[in-house]
Amino acid sequence: MVKHWIKSILTAAVAGAMMLGTTGCGVGFTLSPGELYRLPKLPAEYTELDKQLSAMISAGAEYAPPSSGTNIQSVQLTDLDGDGRQEALAFLRVADDEKPLKIYIFSPEDQTYRQTAVIEGTGTGFYSVTYTDMDGDGYMELLVGWKVNAELQALTVYSLAHGAPQELMRSNYVKYAVTNLDRDEKQELVVIRADEDGDGTADYYRWQDTGLVSQSSARISSTMAQLSQQGRLTQGTLLDGTAALFVTGVTDATQAVTDILTEKNGELTNISLSDITGVSTAVYSFQSLYPMDINHDDITEIPWQEASPVALEETPDSDAVDPYIEWRSYDGSGGYAVVETTCHNTEDGWYLRIPEDWEDRVLVHRSVSSDEAMVTFLYQDENGSPQEFLRITAITGSGRESKAARSGRFILSRQAKTIYTAELLEANSSWKYGVTEDDVREAFSLIDTEWLTSDY
Repeated sequence: MVKHWIKSILTAAVAGAMMLGTTGCGVGFTLSPGELYRLPKLPAEYTELDKQLSAMISAGAEYAPPSSGTNIQSVQLTDLDGDGRQEALAFLRVADDEKPLKIYIFSPEDQTYRQTAVIEGTGTGFYSVTYTDMDGDGYMELLVGWKVNAELQALTVYSLAHGAPQELMRSNYVKYAVTNLDRDEKQELVVIRADEDGDGTADYYRWQDTGLVSQSSARISSTMAQLSQQGRLTQGTLLDGTAALFVTGVTDATQAVTDILTEKNGELTNISLSDITGVSTAVYSFQSLYPMDINHDDITEIPWQEASPVALEETPDSDAVDPYIEWRSYDGSGGYAVVETTCHNTEDGWYLRIPEDWEDRVLVHRSVSSDEAMVTFLYQDENGSPQEFLRITAITGSGRESKAARSGRFILSRQAKTIYTAELLEANSSWKYGVTEDDVREAFSLIDTEWLTSDY
């Protein structure tokens, strides 16, 4: 991994040399072909780091990069102590050692890297690593997820402020989130795990004089199996501005349950948990959507599946769709307000904000032909007959430009491999709730894949 990273440096350096050699900006010198393509000399510290790691590998170690999260390289560079210079962390496995999993930390020193610390552990591998200054002292804390066995993960938080790594906490976990529920100068940690009875629980770690301490716990609705695969942790905000952590589990790919965790008087509280059922009141049909700020008001909404008011007969080339997603914002007592309704077409990657006048009146069909996926919006007239008034089409394939230019269509979005178009159909002009092209453009959005937030 170090060699790969060094290769990137070389590529950039060569590109820069080529630009200097070809520019007409009066630099004052020219480069010969031999000079132009001669590889630049590597900084000495990277060469020395590579030598040290190569020696470890030759002695029997092997690279063991984390398997999840955003930091999945075997060798990672980051500024741990805030001095503007990057430390190097190498993730290795030494099979014959009592503690085979090792994180070697190298600090820059003069023209080299010097090994200054090592973190050791047991298990089958590294699951994840996160770097964050949780307590605001200028030093990064190291959050390491260990794969203990096929069914168990352990989280350890290390402080590096005093040279040698100091273990601040350790816990089994399924997911965790670094958060700031109390909105103070220090970040807290919420760890999701199974308790002794196998029930889901969230442990709340806060900073005290003795370090990072488990202050309180709150019960959650989801099992660890429901969280481990499609489950998500989403950080957000309630209607009253309170910070919250939304914990979403997916039961069987058809149903989701979201617990809403907040801090009250220093304690972690699940404001969505029913006192009667012991389960969150936010249980809804799962549509591959998770809590997010759908309307960009800095408040987090939960996607609630709404049923279509009437059924439409299916045809051989068209499927009736149940499209309505009701987006609910919650307050600190667990009550909610509906702030938006959308039609989400997850198959084709777009959604449409639904006007209030359409609700309980509009049906949707989706049909697919060669290189075109069409969604048609219909209303029922006074005789109960369906009337098509709007169609949105996702066009792919080599002929998409000509298809997008077909009479009546206007472009909503042009992506690398897909063009999204809309057309106002005949019944739109006669319906009192009809729309304009500008209305459709304003209501249309692509589904952002980053809504699926990363957690560990």
